[in-house]
Amino acid sequence: MDSPSRLDRLSRGRRATLVLILSGLWVLGPFADDMYLPAMPDVARDLGASMQAVALTITTFIVGLAVGQLLTAPLSDSRGRKGLLLAGLAVFAVTSLASALAPTVEVLIAVRFVQGVAGAAGMAIANAVVTDVSQGRQAARLLSRMALVGGLAPVVAPLIGAQLLHVMSWRGLFGVVAVLSLGLLLTVAVGLPETHPRELRTAGGMRAVAGAMTTLSRDAGFMGYTLAGALTSMAFFAYIAGSSFVYQDVYGVSATAYGLLFGLNAVGMLSASALNHRLLSRYSPRRLLTAGLAMAAMAGVATLAALAASGLGIWAMVVPLFITLAVFGAVWPDSTALALTRHAGIAGSASAYNGTLRLGFGALATPLVGLGGQVSGVSMGLVIAIPCLAALPLYLLVVRRVPEEEDRGGRAVGDSPAG
Repeated sequence: MDSPSRLDRLSRGRRATLVLILSGLWVLGPFADDMYLPAMPDVARDLGASMQAVALTITTFIVGLAVGQLLTAPLSDSRGRKGLLLAGLAVFAVTSLASALAPTVEVLIAVRFVQGVAGAAGMAIANAVVTDVSQGRQAARLLSRMALVGGLAPVVAPLIGAQLLHVMSWRGLFGVVAVLSLGLLLTVAVGLPETHPRELRTAGGMRAVAGAMTTLSRDAGFMGYTLAGALTSMAFFAYIAGSSFVYQDVYGVSATAYGLLFGLNAVGMLSASALNHRLLSRYSPRRLLTAGLAMAAMAGVATLAALAASGLGIWAMVVPLFITLAVFGAVWPDSTALALTRHAGIAGSASAYNGTLRLGFGALATPLVGLGGQVSGVSMGLVIAIPCLAALPLYLLVVRRVPEEEDRGGRAVGDSPAG
């Protein structure tokens, strides 16, 4: 059993409020980005820019998310969580308005980077707050609930964006994002207490951050869990980068059918998150993560085999790909909880390191899928199967070296390099 936590002392209503707030923080950046996707052709026409230039507004936003986690989350270990969250949401709202007013694509590209940095505060610090109030299995269950809410973003955000474009321009979409940001800012100000009190904060500035990163890099358990999550994230980004081409160009499905299949896979991930949350009441996150990575490895290989073979039909690929992606809905919250619980004293730094590696590995998938100048079924299948296969033995190696009691918060006290 996990030791009692601050989460145990909250009423059911307060717990529900906490989950909703943290889910909102976690999903705001991805939701804003996904809602903008249908507007990209309009942006290109309005600003007289190429689609390649408009695509850079997505790239710089993702880079900002990665960089921002390294900047904001470690600072929350020494400055506290709530103040930085409020600052990040305020900057996100301002940069959303600046995006709406951008006169050129170059300005939009630059502003979107800053917007990504600000949005990263919500993503990384939300994970740190989870570790502040819970540990081990309980943290994994809380992260699964957040993933369940956050997983709706890729399903509904593009649909919402497409519908809003019937009544407003692409600039109006950024205005909507600004309003959502301000609403979440007020909700955090009123409904989220400071979860990292002064007596637990680390001292020092960038030197302390560098020390924390060194501590994390030397911990085989943290790096093993984090890399297992990052490798599966790489497989997921390969699917994001290549699925449109593979479904429509290789298998000849329509854009509408592609959207339905994309939504089906998202529903699979949501269902796996919900099932993982229930199973965590009976099984440890380590045990569930072992099963999840094994399933992802087998399904990933089956996906590659279906893509490499000719004449099998689309469903021979769709079924194993669905299983591969669905399993990620359980792998990510469990691997994140196991990694962050090991270093609750520097949860902000741990969350930043974990999130940045996941985004970094994910970013590698895009050029790898298109290596050789063309996206093919085999290239997408390889970048899905190989990371999934690599994640399993890496994780099993870590499990043998790390006592399970450490994953219940055994390193939570005194692991800060700053003392």
